[in-house]
Amino acid sequence: MRGPSPPKAVSPRALLSDEEEREDREDREKLRTLDAKLRGLFDRREDLIVEVRRVSSEQKGLYERRQAPQAEVEQLYEEHHQLGKRIAEVRNAREAARKKVEEAVVRVREARLTFAPGDRVRPEQIRKEIAQLELRQQTRALSLEEENALIALLRQRSQELKQAEARTAVVASHQQQLKEAEAALTAAREEFVERGKELAAAKSDRDSKMVAVREKLEVAGGLIATLREKGRLRAELVSKIDAISREMDGLEREARQLIARSRSRREQARRMIRAYTHTRGPPSEELLATAAEAHLEELLKRGKVTL
Repeated sequence: MRGPSPPKAVSPRALLSDEEEREDREDREKLRTLDAKLRGLFDRREDLIVEVRRVSSEQKGLYERRQAPQAEVEQLYEEHHQLGKRIAEVRNAREAARKKVEEAVVRVREARLTFAPGDRVRPEQIRKEIAQLELRQQTRALSLEEENALIALLRQRSQELKQAEARTAVVASHQQQLKEAEAALTAAREEFVERGKELAAAKSDRDSKMVAVREKLEVAGGLIATLREKGRLRAELVSKIDAISREMDGLEREARQLIARSRSRREQARRMIRAYTHTRGPPSEELLATAAEAHLEELLKRGKVTL
């Protein structure tokens, strides 16, 4: 029969000096503190990321809301521009109407001055005056001088009647010209007044468009101001996230350094053990017991142990 196999050599746990054990405990405590800080910073960063997403969503909504009043402002600007052109056209038309009025006034004055006031006396007026003179001669007792003067006046009026009758066609032509000139003046004045009304209406429409533009610009300006405020808030949140990330990176580097230092201590202890066992042969019972006790002590430090 084959006898029981000899026990396998147990790799002893790396034994640390009291100073190294103290440093190791301090490093583990620091690691636990760093881990708690990292968890707290991670939670804070997650909350800030959620806040950044909320602010970004609000920015998107505000930007979409800004599009409508901005489009309306552009439309109102275009209408305001067209009304400006319309006002310029109506103003030019009114100036043309003013010139027509001035020209019509000149024509009326010329028509009134083309013939003497006597030419405008109609034959009926002269006949009426002659009849009045004849009635006076027949119904009143006049002296010789007064009667001669009356006869001379009758002869003069009779001569004027013949001349007036001869100039009837000319007077009628002059009167027609004057009538046409006065009608043209009236039409020109009406056109001028109408153009003035159109100009006033166009200016009123343009002013109302400008008021509407100001109102829409105030709305758009309020949205833009809110957008800028949201942008500043988002920048502040992102800056905080970056600061927390940098702090977390620093803590992680410190934790890696602590872990590396602990591993370095233990690796150094293992090398010493391996070098010792290589020169001394297999570990003795005393060394194995010491390693077991050290391992048990480490387990007891970490928590309750059930055997």
